[in-house]
Amino acid sequence: MKINYDPEVDILRIILSDVPIEDSDEEKPGVILDYDEDGNIIGLEILDASKRIDNPRSLEYSIST
Repeated sequence: MKINYDPEVDILRIILSDVPIEDSDEEKPGVILDYDEDGNIIGLEILDASKRIDNPRSLEYSIST
């Protein structure tokens, strides 16, 4: 998984898999889901991220066991 925030265009991108994107869909205004050829979600883009997330430059990560 990769997470990238580009402050110049204010887009937060979460990449779940490095397979090629077959299709994208704006699920809700400003939230774009990317799909592989089998229809699995492989990525997510949040447009105007600084308006939707408190601090798009910060990252908190946890794993539950």
